[in-house]
Amino acid sequence: MPHDVAYPPLDTLKPVADAVWIVDGNPIKAGGLPLPVRMTVVRLSTGDLLLYSPTRYTPDLQRDLERLGPIRHLVAPNVGHWMFLGNWQRACPGATTWGVPGLRDRAQVRASGVRIDRELGSVPPPEWSREVDQVFLQAAFFTEVDLFHRPSRTLMVADIVLNVEGRRMPPLPRFMAGVLGILEPDGRAPLYLRLLLRTNRRAVAEAAARLVGFEPRRVIVSHGRVLDLDAPARLQHSLRWLLGWGDAKAGGVDLGPRSLPGAGAIGTGLAVGVGLVLGINLMVVASRERSADRQRRAPRG
Repeated sequence: MPHDVAYPPLDTLKPVADAVWIVDGNPIKAGGLPLPVRMTVVRLSTGDLLLYSPTRYTPDLQRDLERLGPIRHLVAPNVGHWMFLGNWQRACPGATTWGVPGLRDRAQVRASGVRIDRELGSVPPPEWSREVDQVFLQAAFFTEVDLFHRPSRTLMVADIVLNVEGRRMPPLPRFMAGVLGILEPDGRAPLYLRLLLRTNRRAVAEAAARLVGFEPRRVIVSHGRVLDLDAPARLQHSLRWLLGWGDAKAGGVDLGPRSLPGAGAIGTGLAVGVGLVLGINLMVVASRERSADRQRRAPRG
């Protein structure tokens, strides 16, 4: 299909490395922009499965996952990656749902009925600390937790790096994606998020340096093409705008303190405005998921 940003087959397990799989979902529309979505699945040494940024639930996908192991952990890695949790929670009542601080208090999350059992932080919990590291990024209106699976050297990120393929998009969305700065091979966090992260420069620069310091073999992004060729250099290229904000070093190179233009009230206002538009769109997606779930569960006459 022309201009299809998805990565078929959808809702299907695809092996990436030993004990690591991805699942590509149906694209969402955020602010009118079609975005591919992706879940990463990790089988821990205990045999339990961790689902990072769950995508759309289907019974077939659940059966395929449970052939690998019990689904024990549902991870919502930032304030925007939670809208598919509800159906997974109902299907997997024994799973623990992990979310970033503040997610459970958001009005749209409370209204959806999604529960957050435990909060993520800068230190990995005992449930996966022996094999998975995590990096905590926080700024005004935004928090994200990225995971690094040490045995396979696989890094999982949500919105700190987007890598959308422009050739898969119609002209207008491709132009919008270019303005946001999320097109490969120069994909970064979208413009509004880069503006928000300015509010906590040094801490996010240090977090970015940690991500690069892992020297991952691959970077599984939640939106766009996986970074699987020369991943450390590609990751450093995508995070160069962040690394330049502090005294952080990446790959042994001192990037030094820098300042990005366009800061101030206008930039922050733009960031919040675009973020609100995206948030409304994500709420619509979540509402449609709940409606579809109710229809599936309704008795048929």
